[in-house]
Amino acid sequence: MSSSEPCRLYLISPPTLDDAAHFARNLPGILGAGDVACLQLRLKTSNDEDILTAIGFLQPVCERAEVALILNDRPDLAAKSGCDGVHIGTGDMPYADARAIVGEDAAVGVSCGASRHLAMIQADAGADYVAFGAFFPSPTKSDTSSASLEILEIWSQTTNVPCVAVGGITLENCNPIINSGADFLAVSSAVWDHPNGPKTAVRLFTEQMAG
Repeated sequence: MSSSEPCRLYLISPPTLDDAAHFARNLPGILGAGDVACLQLRLKTSNDEDILTAIGFLQPVCERAEVALILNDRPDLAAKSGCDGVHIGTGDMPYADARAIVGEDAAVGVSCGASRHLAMIQADAGADYVAFGAFFPSPTKSDTSSASLEILEIWSQTTNVPCVAVGGITLENCNPIINSGADFLAVSSAVWDHPNGPKTAVRLFTEQMAG
């Protein structure tokens, strides 16, 4: 791995939050059920007001749990609301533009699909982490790129910039991802839709990552 630390959970929110306050009330137990490094708020179909409202509910919960709150796609709203960072996709905006908006103290992560070359460019530019995927078909995101385990293995052996594995990762298929050197597992539906509830899913993922 690119660090001596064990793989950790990079939790992605459900695609919609009908009641952000209710979600926030249940969140402490979920975050406390295992080793969650960050929560990415990913509300692609929500308007700015609803996103900012959700951040207002989630920020204090994440802060108390010492979990970073990362906003997807919107460095402008991340800066306005004081999120811990922003995640940008390959087609969103250049890394330098996102960094200029959120400032030096916030984290900026970048999706790199299956391209190690792109990841090297973003890492050299200063990205705090790079994300590779999709490794498996995902119910929450249609992604034309298909990443192999080799990209994680090579990345973990050649750089200290953390990498996130994303795309259809479940309790049943995550072990090869962990063993290949991913620093973080990005999961969404595998947690929120777990038959025994998200707290159970977080606990089981943490056990898997601990080996």
